[in-house]
Amino acid sequence: MTRSAQSPEPTAARRGRPPKGAFRLSREAIVEATLEVIDADGVAAVSMRAVGRVLGVDAKSLYNYVDGKDGLLDAVAEALLGGIDLPAPTGDLGNDLRRIALAFRTQALAHPEAAALVLTRQLSSFEGLAPVEAVLRILSEAGFDPAESVHLLRTFVAAVVGALLREVSAGPTYGATNPELVAERVRVLRGSGLANVTAAAEELARFDGQAEYRYAIDFAIETVLARVSS
Repeated sequence: MTRSAQSPEPTAARRGRPPKGAFRLSREAIVEATLEVIDADGVAAVSMRAVGRVLGVDAKSLYNYVDGKDGLLDAVAEALLGGIDLPAPTGDLGNDLRRIALAFRTQALAHPEAAALVLTRQLSSFEGLAPVEAVLRILSEAGFDPAESVHLLRTFVAAVVGALLREVSAGPTYGATNPELVAERVRVLRGSGLANVTAAAEELARFDGQAEYRYAIDFAIETVLARVSS
């Protein structure tokens, strides 16, 4: 008996049942779940089981999309970097670097605990390398050779990420914004018995994250500009 031309071809049978919730799994969903873990408990809390719990699936099902914990962290770093709205270069070295740094801050503040992944992951995807390409292009067009460009890139990224991490997690150490907390900190600093700490108490007691970030970035950019003329 021949099969009707209009009859659908049989599909290959699946082996076993898909894990609960697998129908909604995707790399994007896994990245969002990983960011949820990071936002709540930090990068150290990331594991296949932790992300699986957020998604309501067996951790083993995640291996169809990422290669273990390192794959989770790489995916988050790629998402963070790939989501940066990179500005078009203007030919002004300082301005172009500043605009990239501010674009990174805008993207990273949504998930500040994940920002450090930019320094710790060695990415090879287009999304992960696009910001690297943007900075290297700017430095190359400013006259730096590849070796010097890489040194400057790494120093610039360290300044950007370091300033951001300080902004989001070290405020109480560096100062406060609440007037009552500032006043209390000033009182403590002035009672330290240290002449220069006492003299700078008002400034030490305050911390404006955005202003400090811009100061750190400007400092890093001034260093780059100084290398152009040296």
